[in-house]
Amino acid sequence: MELKNRKWTQEEFFKERELVLNQWPTGKDVDLKEAVEYLKKVPDHKNFAKKLVKAKEEGITLAQPRAGVALLDEHIELLQHLQNEGGADLLPSTIDSYTRQNRYDECERGIKESRAAGRSLLNGFPGVNHGIQGCRRVFEAVDVPLESRHGTPDGRLLAEITHASGWTSNEGGGISYNIPYAKSVSIEKTILDWQYCDRLVGFYEEQGISINREPFGPLTGTLVPPSTSNAVAIVEALLAAEQGVKNITVGYGQCGNLIQDVAAIRALEEQTYEYLKLNGYNDVYVTTVFHQWMGGFPADEAKAFGVISTGAAAAALAGATKVIVKTPHEAIGIPTKEANAQGIKATKMTLNLLRGQRMPMSKELELEISIIKAETKCMVDKLFELGKGDLAIGSVKGFAAGVVDVPFAPSKFNAGKMMPARDNNGAVRYLKFGNIPLTKELQDFNHKKLEDRAKFEARDICFQMTVDDIFAVGKGKLVGRPEKKIV
Repeated sequence: MELKNRKWTQEEFFKERELVLNQWPTGKDVDLKEAVEYLKKVPDHKNFAKKLVKAKEEGITLAQPRAGVALLDEHIELLQHLQNEGGADLLPSTIDSYTRQNRYDECERGIKESRAAGRSLLNGFPGVNHGIQGCRRVFEAVDVPLESRHGTPDGRLLAEITHASGWTSNEGGGISYNIPYAKSVSIEKTILDWQYCDRLVGFYEEQGISINREPFGPLTGTLVPPSTSNAVAIVEALLAAEQGVKNITVGYGQCGNLIQDVAAIRALEEQTYEYLKLNGYNDVYVTTVFHQWMGGFPADEAKAFGVISTGAAAAALAGATKVIVKTPHEAIGIPTKEANAQGIKATKMTLNLLRGQRMPMSKELELEISIIKAETKCMVDKLFELGKGDLAIGSVKGFAAGVVDVPFAPSKFNAGKMMPARDNNGAVRYLKFGNIPLTKELQDFNHKKLEDRAKFEARDICFQMTVDDIFAVGKGKLVGRPEKKIV
């Protein structure tokens, strides 16, 4: 199909669907008519979209972990532990890396080897290989909504199987699950593949079934300026809405400066609604997700809990609808179920203490919101301009031109010319603009902020600031200050 930002016809969708379901034998078990009937029986408290709407209307921030292992019984045991012991409000199934690359033969070997070893040898849950039968077993074994979380450039078959299994949310998008995750996959291909995923959700919406879609906010999770991640989230929300998605969660990864983090979530929600309405999508319900710190963690558990609780506090004070929880084992590797539950409990304690509290508007917060919105508008409007009104085409051209540029991304379709660094208060700014079309006023603002830090640290504005910032949190601080030389 030719890439355009227009809703797929049913004929186009069902023609493509025949190819998708033939990617792996479990695809043939997906019967849309039967899936619709199954999903209609899902109670409201297990429907992801409905639970998010309820939480937003009640002013509550929900807690959701990441988790996934290879074998069915062990995966169910893990999720039940996070639900019952951790108190998770929403549950994930984090999908393994082979599935993310559509390497289902290797998944099958991984499942067999995991059985023989008595432990998971895959770094997630192979949803496609377990098929509807397995995925429904997972869904029916828990009492809260389930979401598929992965990082898959082509997640079409995974979406078919998981939605038909009662999982009422799917994370990802044609940009956010490509640029940070893949090296050689074109944006044109992934936008088309994710148009399919969104059209599938649109089809279910047409049958009266509410399903949530969540673009992946943090991108590379490393010093991503809020306006860069917000621009991608808004673009993916608009692309999803065109295919008929009605319930969208836009996300953001914690940067660390409290005012900037709160401003980013508020700017994101407001600006997503603004662009949706501007483009005629008046019936889309928007919620927000705040991802706790995605960078390097301290190895010490007590220090790690400090990072986790700070993220929970930022999410609560920003008014995010949900928060994605980290664990005290982040620096070590895949956490135990007990450590994962501890991360949820620490988060929920912080959320409970801050329930009903919001960071009040101040001159500093108001300025930060306005800066983030202005920077985001420069990028999104330029994408529309490049596509001559077509956002899908504009996104492909925009990344080729470096109009949106994600720092430290592996994709060869990302310009890699923009460079971020923290200012003297820890907010993430643009150190090098690359080809991002910021106005001179916005460029001057960013430069002045970094100049203030440079003067404080008695050094020039330089790439070493970025390097120092990347490792700072793991060393117990936010801003990577130069180490004092001992004479």
